[in-house]
This record gives sequence, C-alpha cells and structure tokens, in this order.
Amino acid sequence: MSGIFVTFEGIEGCGKSTQLNMLANWLRVNGKDVIVTREPGGTDLGEKIRNLLLDGSKSDVFSVRAEILLFEASRAQHVDEKILPAMKSGKIVLCDRFFDSTIVYQGVARAIDPHTVQFLNEFALSECIPNMTIFPNISVSESFRRIALEDGSRDRIEQEDESFFEKIRNGYLKLAKGNTRFFTVDGTDSVEIIHEKIRNEFAKRFFKN
Repeated sequence: MSGIFVTFEGIEGCGKSTQLNMLANWLRVNGKDVIVTREPGGTDLGEKIRNLLLDGSKSDVFSVRAEILLFEASRAQHVDEKILPAMKSGKIVLCDRFFDSTIVYQGVARAIDPHTVQFLNEFALSECIPNMTIFPNISVSESFRRIALEDGSRDRIEQEDESFFEKIRNGYLKLAKGNTRFFTVDGTDSVEIIHEKIRNEFAKRFFKN
C-alpha cells in the first residue's frame, strides 16, 4: 500500500474540517493526488447512514449499541469502497473523523466496553490505520461558543451537553498522549498559523526527500 492516509479528529467546532480542506488545497497546488472524505459517510451507503445518525430531530431514536453498529457499518463500507482502493493506487486520503471518534464518542462518552469498541473497530478497519492523525485541541467552552455562532440547527451529536463533550475532549487528550501518530495543535491559534503548523508537520513526515 503506497498511499498516505491522514485523519482529522477533535470535538465539535475545533476547526478540523477547515484545516482538512486547507491541507488538501495545498497538496493539490503541489501536484499531489488527493481524496477528501468523511465519517460517517464517504460513500453512498455511508451518507445515508450519516443522515440517520446525525438527524437532529431524532435525538432519542438510537440505542447506544445501534449507534455504534451504524457507525461501524458506514466505516466498513468506506474502507472497502473508497479508502483502501485510493491507498493502493498511491493517493493521499484526508478523512474528517475515523475510528478514533468511535473510541471517544461511543467508548468513552457512551461508556461502551473498550474491548467491544476495539473489536468492532478492528473488524470494520480491515487493518486500515491512518499514517497521521491531526487533532486541533480547543476547550469545551470554546467549542460551545463556536457552535452557537454557526447558522442552522445543531445535529444530534451537537445537542449533547457540556459534560458529554468534556468526556470527548479528555478521551482525545488521552489518545494523543505519547502517540506518535497524533499531531496535536492549539485550535485557538489563527486559521493560518494552524495550517502552517500542519503543513510543516506533514512535509516533515512524508516529504523528507
């Protein structure tokens, strides 16, 4: 497998989607073949599952077990249909969320047994592990401030309370600590400064020559 797989993770409003698109544009300007995708979603089936999972009008529809299984179903299709083929053809794949989201959202915040989360993730992943994970870190209070400024209604996950997102943020910090796959940046810096840091780290890791 000759491609590069980079994921972006973080709590709501951290700026990961903005930074993903900025990195994609920079890579394309430099002649790289880039695929931009997201989870849940990324495929026709995955987008249908995404609509079910994030519909803000259905906050009480899913049991915890049903929720994680839907996320994993979307991921399995995503890996088989889109990510692995792109990697095998040498493309750079940038993905907005991946299995780390399931570890912290369903495993930590929803309190699903970590061994169960690991088993389900491994089954869906088919050994498709990111080469790098970018984590813009912001506080929960900053997250809520940013979400409040956005137009439109909150999705089902964004409707959770602050204690839920404190668990999420702490879960990410624990995952990132000592994990060389993670690159943590201060999400309160300017968009341009964050992009520069990410760009420089990406080049250092993958464009050494």
